Order: sequence, then structure tokens, then C-alpha cells
Amino acid sequence: MRPWHLGNTTVRSPFRLRDGLVALSTSSLQGNLRGREQEIALRNLLGEHGIVKLGSDDTFSVGRKWRSALNKLGFLYPEVSSASGITQSELGPVDMVTPNGWRLIRADTVPAMQECFLRAIAACYIPSPLEKEYTFSIFSPLRHTLAIMLELERQTGESRLNFIEMALVVQLTSSENPIDTVVSGVLALRVNRLAAANKRQFDRQARETAAELHKYEVSTFNDYADTNLRYLKATGLVQSKGRGISLVPEKHLFVETLVQDTTIPYSVNDYFVTLCNGAALPTDHQDSALIVLNDLLQQLQRRGIPFCTEGKPTDTPADIAIIRFQIESLLSERNEEEYAMRQSMEWEEIAAYMELIINRRNKKTLANGEEIVVPLSEAPAYFEWILWRAFLAINGLNNKPYEARRFKIDQDFLPVGTAPGGGPDLIFEFSDFVIVVEVTLTGSSRQESVEGESVRRHVADLVLCYHEQSGKPVYGLFIANRIDSNTAETFRIGIWFTRSDDKMRLDIIPFTLAQFKELFEALFTMNRVDVRLIRELLDHCGALRPHHEAPAWKREIGRCISHQIATWSPE
Repeated sequence: MRPWHLGNTTVRSPFRLRDGLVALSTSSLQGNLRGREQEIALRNLLGEHGIVKLGSDDTFSVGRKWRSALNKLGFLYPEVSSASGITQSELGPVDMVTPNGWRLIRADTVPAMQECFLRAIAACYIPSPLEKEYTFSIFSPLRHTLAIMLELERQTGESRLNFIEMALVVQLTSSENPIDTVVSGVLALRVNRLAAANKRQFDRQARETAAELHKYEVSTFNDYADTNLRYLKATGLVQSKGRGISLVPEKHLFVETLVQDTTIPYSVNDYFVTLCNGAALPTDHQDSALIVLNDLLQQLQRRGIPFCTEGKPTDTPADIAIIRFQIESLLSERNEEEYAMRQSMEWEEIAAYMELIINRRNKKTLANGEEIVVPLSEAPAYFEWILWRAFLAINGLNNKPYEARRFKIDQDFLPVGTAPGGGPDLIFEFSDFVIVVEVTLTGSSRQESVEGESVRRHVADLVLCYHEQSGKPVYGLFIANRIDSNTAETFRIGIWFTRSDDKMRLDIIPFTLAQFKELFEALFTMNRVDVRLIRELLDHCGALRPHHEAPAWKREIGRCISHQIATWSPE
């Protein structure tokens, strides 16, 4: 059987599609993406916005593949063939942004973005008029997979679906295969793999057998499974579980309701219209929306989270959605607070992620056999994310974990893009001081022009803010793999003038990530986890500023860090 996949194997990080769509929506290229020159122009547009790397692309495939991905998910109007029985004018102008595409562009929270992806993927059926013919009946891969996970939960008590099970079983089945038969295949593979002495060898041989049986390249099974899991997680209905996925507990009842919808598009026109507008969801209907709302209220009660519904109307699905979003936000905040409390026990993983960013590698296998990944295209976001996790692990924060970061995270607490402009990356408030963290992967002489002014401005804004609110001193901590001396000199001088020409002295200390990693690991290995030690170190490094120019100051900061660690003794 031919394996299927959701989304697009070229654009494996779904949220990047939104970035591309936002860039396209303000460009003259919208609606004009066909042909070699236009594909080159789209590729260049994506490159200028930092969405793709502008490396060699002799076939100009990047623009074509991005256009195809946006068409396939209904974010841009696809081109319909004359054989489809409908005209382009009936659907919409080819390659222009669709209603669901505009909904995604305007979404300013992760849950809002996830709902757009959910509506898109719930509207995708295989085979679709955009795909080559398959040898099986039309079905919804989203609902099919979710139904399998529900049945796994019924039989085993856990909805977990492992990567290899998606690769070699689920994506090779359709609605023609009874769910209990598919689950039997999943569990048989699970039992055989558990019994194998060498799991990697078992996986390799299983993929090779599948490749021979289904006449596909061995790599196809992993490529498709990786894409499928990523796009499933983009819906917000599933979360990571080891190398696989499981149902998000808060969305369980929603999933049960969604999979009960087994209808299929009754015409090509119906398919395309639903695809471009986004599929209807259970919560679009009054009765289902109330059922989901009551379930969420019970979850709040079980977790001891106060919430008052008095005076909140529930007359329409839109009214109910407002309350539902408020509740989901409260549950998400509680989940993040619990996640923050776990970080001190995960400091070794945090340090391993730092190592990946330092060495510009994307994968590492930990001592426990778990593999961690930093997608190369998302390294800037992961840089901010891992510093956030590091300070959560050190703890002592006065502000909430979701107040300390300015980037968005998904249901797995992974970053969805970098922090927006107009403010610092991270703000950590403690009982008697504040640390503002700014990070960059830029290490060339451009570092000063890109970061020098904005970092000083952000720190200065917070110095003024905290001076008025609490009088707490504010430290700037600038972290990069390499600190350019021009950047260091800007921070060493540390001067900022307000609009009224008042002169401010800023305390901004540049560390390399390797230096911070050394410091971070020492705090835990020596059992000296106390953020006051970091403040003490920042004070020492700041005191060196008047005595050295930038190159010497950088060297002295390194010596200061090493000396500080050497003076610590395990408690």
C-alpha cells in the first residue's frame, strides 16, 4: 500500500508556513506564484524574511514546494483543473490567500494558530483532487489516526503512538482497515520491538522489510512519519510522548467528538470550499460546544483552579468559545508552572541542548538513550528557549514562567518562533534584582549593528520601569556563541540617553554560551544552585569595565567566571 502523509515533507515545521504566509500577504507576489521567475521571487522573499536559507537551489524548487504546501492545506487558493468540474472563479483566484489563510495570519496566540491548522488538516482527505490517485477509498487521515489512538487507550490505558508505529503501521492504513485491526498491528509491532535485544537494528530491519514489500525507499517511512507527527502536533490535539505522541488530556472529549464525524466531501466543489474556509469543528455547534465547555470546567475543578462563570453568556457557540479560551489559558498556565518546577531535575538535558547550539549540531543522544533535536531552521528560537529553561531550573523567580519569556510555546513547551521585536528576549525578576537576557546566533562584525542599540534600549526601558515600580537594579546578560569586540565595547561603555537627554549607566555583561554553560553546570554539580551567585558574578564582571577595553574585558570575564567557580565548594 502507498504510505500517506499530512502537510508537506519539505516544510516540516508547520508554524513556518504561517511566517511564509505573513510575508506573502504583504507582497506583490500574492496571486502571482507560477513560473520559474515567480518561484525564484518567492524563494528570495522567504529568504529575506529569514524563513529559509538562501543557499544554492539550481532547480528553484523551494518556491514551488512552499506554494504547493500552502495550496495543499488551503491557505492559498489551489489551481483547479478543468477535469474537476468546477471553475477557478467558483473557488477563488489562484494563489491568493484564502479565508482560513487570513485567519492564520491574524492569529496572535498559539491556540489560535493551532485551530487554523486543525481546521486545515481536518479538511484534508486522501485522495484529494490535488493528489495522484490512491488505491483506497477517500478518508480523513487526521480522524483515522485519532481514532487509532483512542482505541489504543481503550485497550492499553494509554493513547501513546510511537514513531515506528506511525511509520510502519498507521500511515500504511486507511478507513478501509478496521480500527481494531490497525491497533492489533501496532501492538504486535510494539511487542516484537520490546523483545528485540537491539532496538535500532530491529527498527532498521523493519523499515527495510516494509520498503521491499511496498516498493518505497527506506527513508520514506521515517520522512513521512516525522512529517505526520509534526503536523498532528500543530493541531494542538496531541503532544509529544517520548519519540511518539499521545492525546492532550484537556482535548480528550473534543477528540472523541471529532472522530465521530465520518462524513466525506460529497463533491469536488465541496472539498475545495471546505479546504479553503477551514473545516467545521465540534465546538462550532451549540450542543457540542456546551459539552466540551462542561468538561473543561470539571477539569478546572479537579485541579483546584478557581473560575467563575457567573455573568458569562453561553447563548451562542461564539459566547462559549470566549469562555473556553479563558479556561484553556488557565489550564495552560498551570501546566507551564508545573513544567517550570520540573526543570531543576532536567538540568543535564538543558546543558546538552546548549552543547548542540554551541557546536551547531542538531541531534544528540543522551545517556538515557533519549534523542534531543534542535531543528537547524529553528536554532534562534531554541537558543532563547534553552536560556529560559536554564533560569527556570535555577529558580527563585518572582515572575511567572510565562511572564519571563516573550516567545510563544506549544503544548510540548517547545518554542514557536523567536521573541518579537520591541522588547528583550527574556525577563527574569527575582526578589531584589532583575536579569534581562538577550541572545543571538550572529557572531560576525554585524553583531554590534544588529544587537548593540536594541539590547541597550531594551535594558534601559526596563531600568526605568523597575526604578519607578520597585527600585530593583536591572542587569543585562548578553549571550552569543562568539562575542564580537565591537559589541563588547558598546556594552562596556554602557551609556544610554533618554529622550530628555538624561544619562543612564547600563550594566550589560557579555557571556559566550560556552561560558554560561560552564557556570550553569557548576551550579548543579557543586550543589550551589542560587541565583545570587550569578548576580555576584555579574557585579564582579561589571567592576572590570573601567580598567579594560573590550578585548581585554572579554578575557577578564572568562577568567572571572573560572575563578568564581573555582572558589565554590560543594555544599
